[in-house]
Amino acid sequence: MTAFAALMAYQRETEALAQIAGRLGWDQETVMPEGAAEQRGEEMAAIEGVLHARRTDPRVGDWLAAAEAPDPAGARAIELIGRAYRRNAAVPARLASEFARVTSLAQGIWAEARARDDVAHFLPTLEKVVALSREKGQALAAAGFGGGDAYDALLDDYEPEATAESIAAMFDRMRPRLVALREAVLGAANPPAPLTGQYAEARQIGLARDLATAFGYDWSRGRLDLAVHPFSSGSGNDARITTRVVETDPFNCFYSTIHEVGHATYELGIDAAHFLTPLGQGVSMGVHESQSRIYENQLGRSRAFTGWLHGQMHAVFGGLSIGSAEEFYRTVNRVSAGFIRTEADEVHYNLHIMMRFDLERALFGGGLEVADLEDAWNTRFARDFGVAVDRPAHGVLQDVHWSVGLFGYFPTYTLGNVYAGCLHAALRADLPDLDTALGSGDARPATGWLREKVQRHGGLYRPAEVIERACDAAPSEEPLLDYLEAKFRAIYGL
Repeated sequence: MTAFAALMAYQRETEALAQIAGRLGWDQETVMPEGAAEQRGEEMAAIEGVLHARRTDPRVGDWLAAAEAPDPAGARAIELIGRAYRRNAAVPARLASEFARVTSLAQGIWAEARARDDVAHFLPTLEKVVALSREKGQALAAAGFGGGDAYDALLDDYEPEATAESIAAMFDRMRPRLVALREAVLGAANPPAPLTGQYAEARQIGLARDLATAFGYDWSRGRLDLAVHPFSSGSGNDARITTRVVETDPFNCFYSTIHEVGHATYELGIDAAHFLTPLGQGVSMGVHESQSRIYENQLGRSRAFTGWLHGQMHAVFGGLSIGSAEEFYRTVNRVSAGFIRTEADEVHYNLHIMMRFDLERALFGGGLEVADLEDAWNTRFARDFGVAVDRPAHGVLQDVHWSVGLFGYFPTYTLGNVYAGCLHAALRADLPDLDTALGSGDARPATGWLREKVQRHGGLYRPAEVIERACDAAPSEEPLLDYLEAKFRAIYGL
């Protein structure tokens, strides 16, 4: 057996074990008994220990040194395995296992604190997560990742080659146009009316399943469950989605579902030849978010698709508080300075991300401590959104990310929006009659284009290269900003 064949066979087993670890996480968030949390923490720590040992096995280094790639895909696999090998070797086994144990327990503690609006219940655990994350970032930085910066070293795990400096510069370019658009929209004379009424959970879930089907979700390789914070999990032939239900706000359920379908169909759309290899998953979280965000927003909130959804909601729920399909389109895209990121309109969403990004950077190098995080959040939110946070669940406790140590993840949401803006412009140019299909509840022409241009490649190309190949242009924030201004100025008659 050649060194390359031995390396890939070994990696296949490691990838399979990682999928099992992911399934434990899915189970914890959906159906695990509440009393099993402590045991699950030990289980997660144990499997992480096994994975860390495999990922740092000296044989991997030997195979990497001797392996000769048979083709470009093999060369890219060697590159990705080598990168992961160096990252894992930089993190001590003790730290990797303890990080897995603490973050597994932290998820349940965060959920309890969020339900009780009790920041104090969560802060001691968050202190541990932040301390472990800082230690991990410092270990990676010392090994040369992130250019020696601890936060950049963590960010590099989610968006390779991105830096906090480059993201901050992009945010600085975006912020003036976003703020100007927000001020113009919020000052408009005739805002859309909100949707009112009660929408039963069972009927919401039924329509959510129809929406997932409309966007091409393969039910033979997936499932839909409820979770406190919607997410998708898995790859290959098992990519699952979750949603949540608020009976007074069906859009929460519907658009969370479409968003997670975007993630899942990316994983399910990857070329089967890459199954259980480093190429068999999304190349970065920014590219991943480009899929979920374009499904949710440019497609799911389009005039054509909301026209179809309006009819479906009438059929499922009876009369709605919004009469015409055009008014329904305006309501779906209603702009308001709400508290919750996952429910934010397209105008405000990136401002939520910019705030979290700045708070994260302060935690990792700007003198902000966990004990002061709630005050820092509330002060910044009031400044940016003009509204005082009314309760912790609407503020610092709203997102699951920090409880599980996902520092550096938040900026990839806006990167995803930027990538989605580029992809949408290219998609519309290639599919001029797309609205005809969307108007009948069929998103498959668009999702098929995305599968061919983006999803099937998995990790074969670098993130920016994926977008450039699909769009014939380097990624830029301009298409997103142009799209937002054109859409919302029309909706609000500006």
